[in-house]
Amino acid sequence: MNDLLSTLADLVRINSVNPAYEGGVGEEEVARYVEAFFAARGIETWRQAVVPGRDNVIARLPGAQPGRRIILEAHMDTVSTTGMTIDPFDPVIADGKLYGRGSCDTKAGLATMMHALAHLHANGITPPCEVWLAAVVDEEYTFLGVRKLCEDGLQANAAIVAEPTELRAVTAAKGVLRWRLRTRGKAAHSAKPHLGRNAIQNMGHVLRALEEEIPTPAHPLLGPATLNVGLIRGGEQINFVPEVCEIAIDRRLLPGEDPEAVWAATNARLAQLPGITLEADPPYLADGPLETNPGEPAVQTAQEVLRDLGLDPAPVGVPFGSDASKLARAGIPSLIFGPGSIDRAHAAIEYVECDQLLTALQFQLGFLQQFR
Repeated sequence: MNDLLSTLADLVRINSVNPAYEGGVGEEEVARYVEAFFAARGIETWRQAVVPGRDNVIARLPGAQPGRRIILEAHMDTVSTTGMTIDPFDPVIADGKLYGRGSCDTKAGLATMMHALAHLHANGITPPCEVWLAAVVDEEYTFLGVRKLCEDGLQANAAIVAEPTELRAVTAAKGVLRWRLRTRGKAAHSAKPHLGRNAIQNMGHVLRALEEEIPTPAHPLLGPATLNVGLIRGGEQINFVPEVCEIAIDRRLLPGEDPEAVWAATNARLAQLPGITLEADPPYLADGPLETNPGEPAVQTAQEVLRDLGLDPAPVGVPFGSDASKLARAGIPSLIFGPGSIDRAHAAIEYVECDQLLTALQFQLGFLQQFR
């Protein structure tokens, strides 16, 4: 347990904020740490270049059955530290929790996977299947790391993706679709608004129409789809009739919904609003949902291991996206699993429960030895 906590503390001390965010330096130092961890234990690793200066790191443990593979996948990047009320890179342990940016999302999951491979190797245990641990870049922005991992026909029989799930096996997750939409009006002096066309007021009609855009029925594990307008910008100054208003839309998708089809259908309906000129940008993020069949051997094995540990084996769904959906689209039955709660991810005070960290390691060891 102490070694596992020490590894997690080391990872939290490293600033690996995604370069897309304020203060972001990228994942390189974590990549070096992961490489050194496995090199010290005689475990094979290699790098996979993603973009200049940002590489995935893959560790490999041979298996007893040629041609069968499990992928353990965790991202190395974190969100920004803006707004945190604790030192983001000081991994304090208090009240049974380890604090710091990335402690929950998802360096805890990465640490358990690293130690699972190290434990098997140190004890001379050959798992039934070959195991790859893929520590990837850019999950917190545009999924560049996992997309690169899935190139060139990646094959595996199961994948476990580390995210904070409170030690539940996640088989369903919502997808996400994000795009920008503008209303165009006509500028005029605010003393004579009848000579213009107010883009902000027209956007109000669009916002009301968007409230009716959520389909039914809800998914049994995920609940309803959701839509959130997270940004709005419009106008130049108070005494102008605004010519342009722009919003950014976040639409969470259910299994069966195609991102491009949802984008096209939503914009087509909004274009029917009378007297409003609309411009819709192409999606800048479009990621489909995850739904893994509960009959898959990966799910069945996860449930068996959870029962053995005295944990709830029932599969659950989550509203957030992850790298798992990309692995699933590559044809790999995928689960999401890890210690900690998503409610602590990206939070002003981020932490992970230490006892969950140890249990997650036990789950990883059980899965790797039982999956065939």
